[in-house]
Amino acid sequence: MKPGAPMSSCPSEPIESPLMTESNLERITLAGGCFWCLEAVYERVRGVHHVENGYSNGHLASPNYEQVCSGNTGHAEVVRIDFDPAEVSLRELLEVFFTIHDPTTLNRQGADVGTQYRSGIYWHTEAQRALAAEVLAEAQAHHGGRVVTELLPEANYHPAEAYHQHYYARNPEQGYCAFVVAGKVDKFLASFKRLVK
Repeated sequence: MKPGAPMSSCPSEPIESPLMTESNLERITLAGGCFWCLEAVYERVRGVHHVENGYSNGHLASPNYEQVCSGNTGHAEVVRIDFDPAEVSLRELLEVFFTIHDPTTLNRQGADVGTQYRSGIYWHTEAQRALAAEVLAEAQAHHGGRVVTELLPEANYHPAEAYHQHYYARNPEQGYCAFVVAGKVDKFLASFKRLVK
């Protein structure tokens, strides 16, 4: 569990997962450690219309944060990203993904350790799977075959509690946000100026 993360005394009702109402949007689901980090970056990417924190690819139907943190549900912390491929390509989103997290550490990102912090690309269409496999192979070559990112269809997704949504935007001074999330945001802003909203 991340330092400063709210415990069960905080609101625990999940938010309603919004439907993609615009037919031009695509959805991809990514896991790369703490979902606060990924959310804070992807909310700044041009062409991204919505980012939702959630839990995916585990075996419990409706897990909560404490259950996922126990490691017993099999879920990863993920972000669901709804984007306009006319503004930003899936390849570009995946290039950001492989830059802002370490895909070579199994079930951890920095001090965050556990299967919920694993690296994963969870696709929604066969075309996404094919492109992600291509980008993943490129990442493997770049990292000498040490990439542990899993590539699977999204399964058993559940939105995270309301207090996890837009977490960095609402809590920039919180310790974890200031020392960990901010670094990921800064890395994105420095490396992908062309993609910043």
